[in-house]
Amino acid sequence: MEQAGAQHRLKKHERHEQILLQLKLRPHVRVAELATLFGVTTETVRRDMGDLERRGLLERAHGGASATHPGAHRDLDERRQERVVERERLAGLAASLVRDGETIMIDAGSTTMVFARLLAFAETRLTAITNSLQIGMILGQSASARVILAPGHYLPKEAAVVGIDTCDFLSRYHVNACFLGAAGLSEVGVTEAVEGFAAVKRTMMRQSAACRFLIDASKFGLTQLDVVARFDEMDTLISDRAPDRGLATYLSEGGVRILAP
Repeated sequence: MEQAGAQHRLKKHERHEQILLQLKLRPHVRVAELATLFGVTTETVRRDMGDLERRGLLERAHGGASATHPGAHRDLDERRQERVVERERLAGLAASLVRDGETIMIDAGSTTMVFARLLAFAETRLTAITNSLQIGMILGQSASARVILAPGHYLPKEAAVVGIDTCDFLSRYHVNACFLGAAGLSEVGVTEAVEGFAAVKRTMMRQSAACRFLIDASKFGLTQLDVVARFDEMDTLISDRAPDRGLATYLSEGGVRILAP
């Protein structure tokens, strides 16, 4: 492997992305090998692996780490407890884009729930269409919000509905913008891990004048099973941190507007 540390010392988030990239190429990576690659101590690599393990992105074993089991995905309740500050920050940016009187679509997810809570707290006057029961209940607490819930096949672990009925229902409306989460953002584009979510997101995109993705930086460099959108379909990326050079280049070439603190 090429010595990543030969040109510059990688930052923590860059090492995390490189570890995950290596695990896409092979099933197991070793601590000593990565320490040499990054030009850091083995203790630093172990801490990096510990961080990624706590986020459910790898499994430590046999002096290194292995990729998580294919298809593994943490439930909504687990994801809500992670990166709380970061999601609050990016959700605040997203909420600032919504104007009184607008119509929007919001898909199910831990980050979009924070976004919905901020809209309800601000008493933004809007009409919101969603496939998330949680988001419906959050916005339903605001007297200024009109909430329309989509029907469909219920996923208990996500508190959301998906399926043909959901997409058909969403296709009856046209809104100012959709606000969507995602499980991954890489050179492939936006990707999703939960079965049925990608189809719902793509439908919301088709029915919206603007497509805005709320994706925290822990998803950068990750590629999940279902492709949601290419870069030229995204319109706006809202995150807690600007992407690194490689991913930023793809976004720029696709004409994506990036909003980050």
